[in-house]
This record gives sequence, C-alpha cells and structure tokens, in this order.
Amino acid sequence: MGMAAGYIDGSGISSPTPGRQPPTITPYVFLTCLLAGSGGLMYGYDLVVAGGVSIMEEFLIKFYPSVYRNKQDAKQDNYCKYDNQVFQLYTSSLYLAALLATFIAGSLTRKRGHRTTMLMAGIMFSVGTILGVAAENLAMLILGRVLLGCGLGFANQAIPLYLSEIAPSNYRGGLNMLFSINIALGIFGGNLVNYLASHIHPWGWRFSLGMAGVPAITITLAGLILVDTPTFLIRKNRHDQAKRVLEKLRGHPNIIPEYEDLVKATEIAEKLEASRSFRNLFRTRNAPQVTMAFALPFFQQFSGNDAILFYGPFLFKAAGLGDQASLYSTVVTGSVAVVGTVISVFIVDRAGRRTILLAASVVMFSCMVAIGIIFGVEIRGSVTKLSKVASGFELALVCLFVGVYKGSWGPFAWLIPSEIFPQDIRSAAQSVTVFTNMLFKFIIAQTFLSMLCAFKFGIFLFFAGWLFVMGTFTFFFLPETKGVPIDDMIHVWRAHWFWRSFVDVGRGSKMASLEMKPSTSPSGLHTAISIERQ
Repeated sequence: MGMAAGYIDGSGISSPTPGRQPPTITPYVFLTCLLAGSGGLMYGYDLVVAGGVSIMEEFLIKFYPSVYRNKQDAKQDNYCKYDNQVFQLYTSSLYLAALLATFIAGSLTRKRGHRTTMLMAGIMFSVGTILGVAAENLAMLILGRVLLGCGLGFANQAIPLYLSEIAPSNYRGGLNMLFSINIALGIFGGNLVNYLASHIHPWGWRFSLGMAGVPAITITLAGLILVDTPTFLIRKNRHDQAKRVLEKLRGHPNIIPEYEDLVKATEIAEKLEASRSFRNLFRTRNAPQVTMAFALPFFQQFSGNDAILFYGPFLFKAAGLGDQASLYSTVVTGSVAVVGTVISVFIVDRAGRRTILLAASVVMFSCMVAIGIIFGVEIRGSVTKLSKVASGFELALVCLFVGVYKGSWGPFAWLIPSEIFPQDIRSAAQSVTVFTNMLFKFIIAQTFLSMLCAFKFGIFLFFAGWLFVMGTFTFFFLPETKGVPIDDMIHVWRAHWFWRSFVDVGRGSKMASLEMKPSTSPSGLHTAISIERQ
C-alpha cells in the first residue's frame, strides 16, 4: 500500500489518510443504519413490558396468585409486597437466555454475517411473542420469554457491530446510537402500551405481550433487506461486491484507499486465525479493550437504571401510588428516555464519549442520593405513602436520572466496545460485551425486588456508591475514542498513560513508529502520536 500517515491529537480525532475522501453521511448509509438500528425497538420494549404486565391483576391471578394475595394485604410492607423469586424469574429469564445465546450468535455472525444473525433474532422474537400471547400456564409463559431472550442475544451481538462497520468514522457515534434511540422508543412504546392495556379487562396483559410482534417484524425485515458490511464481504472473498457496497455507503467512487485499508486489516485478522479469536482476545495486548468489554456493561447495569426500567411500576408502587398512576409515571420516564438519547446523538461526536460519561456520573449520583433520602425520610413507621410534594420530586429526579442515563451510559456501554476492538477478535469481543451485559441484567432483574425488601431506601444509596466508582474509573482509565477509525483504534491505547504498557507495539504485519509526549492527565488527552503505517 504506499505510505500513509495519520495523527491522533488530544481531541481524539484522527486525520484522514491521504487519498481518502473526507467521510460524510449519505442518504443510503443513514437509511441502512436506521433500518438496522430499528432492532433496538424489541430490546427496549422487552426491558419494560414485563414490569408493567406484572402489576396487572388478571396476570397475577392467572400466573402468580400468591403474589396477588401479598399485593392485596394492607399489612404488607411497601418494600416487600413483590418479593418472590419465581415471580422475578419471569423478568430475569429473558436475560439468562440472552447471555447463553450470545456466544452462539458470535460464531454465527462471523461465519454468516450480521444480517443472518438479525434474521434469526427476528424469527425467535416472533415465535416468543406468539407463545407469550397464547400462554395458558407458567411454563408456556416462561418459554416464550426465553425465546425472546435468545433473540435479544442475537440482536445485541449483530446490530452494534454492523452499525460500527458501515458508519463513516467521524459520524460513527451518532449513527451507532440509532440503535439506542430505538431502544428508548421501545421503552416509551412499552410503557405506553402497558398503560393503555391496563384499561383492557381481562386480556390487557395479552395485548401488551402481543404488541411485541411489531418490533419483531421490523428486525426480521432488516435481516432480509440489508446488505452485508464491506468487512464481512472482504473476509468472504467477495471483493467486487464489497467495493460496490462501499461506494453506495460513501456516496462516491473514490473508495480504493479505504477499501485497501479494510483488505489489509482483514489479512492481518486472518493471519491471527479467527478460529482462535477467544484465545487471542485474552492476550496481554488486548487487556485495555477486554477490560472495557467487561467494565462498561457491568457499570451500565449497576448504575441502577435497569432496576428502574424493569421494575419502574413497583418502584412507584413502593412510593404509595396506585396501579394506574404507577404505569402513567413510567410513560413519563419513557418519554424522557427518548429525549435524552436524541440529544446525545447530536453531541456524542462533538463533546466525546469520555466527557459525557463523566458529567453523567455526577448527575446520576446526585439523583440516586436524593431519591434515597426522600424514601428514607418519608416512608417510615406507619407512613406508607410519599407526600404529594415528595412524590412529584421523586418522579422529577427519576426522569432526570433516566434522561441522563439514556444520553450517556445507556448507549455508550454498547457504542464504545463495538468500536475499540481489532477485526480478528471483534465478534468474540462483542460476545463478551453482550454476555457481561446480560449476566448482570439477569442478576439485577432476579434480585432487585428482594434487595428492595432487604435494603429498603438503602437500595438507592447502594447504586449511588457504584455510580461514584463508575465516574472514578472513567476519569482514570477510559480514553477518548471519538472520530478514530476502527482499525486505527490501537493507537488510542498506546497514547494512554496506563494502558500503553499493555499494548504490543508491533501488531502482526502492521508496524507503527510512535513519538509520544508525556501525558499531562490521566486520560492522556494531551498525548500526541505520529503514526506511520507501512
């Protein structure tokens, strides 16, 4: 390939390789990302639909009569009315199935491509929806939920990687977050459907579960219509098709420099033997990326947001609100989630990932502490209901928390891992990310109502403690990745004050000569790297 030079400065922006036309968003790449990102609708819908359905009386009477009796017991502690492990399994089984399915999905994505994995996800979503709607016993209900979880594991494996591989580097953050926008829309839609379905007796819960068919059909269509990524086509030796797809995505014929970069990256990946990608994943040189693949989804779950999403109606019920008011409150928080995500789309490639995460951690920490104080002061002794002022303040704080989360930790814990890994281990790494995410989603979903019963208002302070840890980790260990081409991401770690000691300077046949200035901050923001690729 001739000599190509690039430069990464403190902003994290990589200058274009000479000969490469500056990246732009074409109508084709936007529509492609929009259709692929629509798979997030199902994810968002499934996050909240179970919580809303689970407080509907007809649902409880049919499947969980003992929980229904506890709910009706006036003497039962506000925090403990829904403390039942089998009951929590209805929500958590989705994530247990997803984490088990993700490694199968990783292998399928590498062998058959992202769109095949999306298609399989759509089929499993559709079958799971049918079983849930038709359920006449608990086993049938849980089986439908498990199939939805398998579809979730497949979709979350394929979609973020697909978006990162087809998006221009300078707009990768915003386009990747179309997935997150759809998650937020799915959350809002699920909360709204639950609220409307609560007025439909006696089959409102079937209506809520059945509406999942809409996003299931959407992701199925995406799997049928979308094209494979240029990277996948090159790996399958379909070079002419890869060039045509790249031309359509970039909107101009001057794609040879980018195409040659992809070919070279693919050759390096193949030499590292993709069949051993999981073993390669845990080599020392990949320690920074693997740490992020574990840490970011772990922190995402222990921020407390998913506890609010899964069990929002129960949280508002603990505050003394009735069923209708609880469901209506989740509609409000769902709409705020959409707004927060949309705002983040416009600032993620400007302000950068790290800056947004740091600011969000501070705001979310403050909200959790304040909510814990409100519950601790207001609900004690014989008092079982927040005052009107405290209830309104609690809803406002939850809205602020959810809005900030959906503009930061929510999407970035998917975005950052999807863009930082080299090609030879990308699918394996995404499997680790999805597995970690779903594992701790399962733990939170299975234990939150029991933790709420045991910790009472202290549960909010528990999550606040983790938010403090998240902010500290981000400040010291997470570098900025905005605007950096995926196959140049290795140089971000070489610039970091801590991670550079782990990175192998000579990576396969890709050599780099680095000139480093000492970093003046933990993030290495003032480190400049001059790169020469042979």
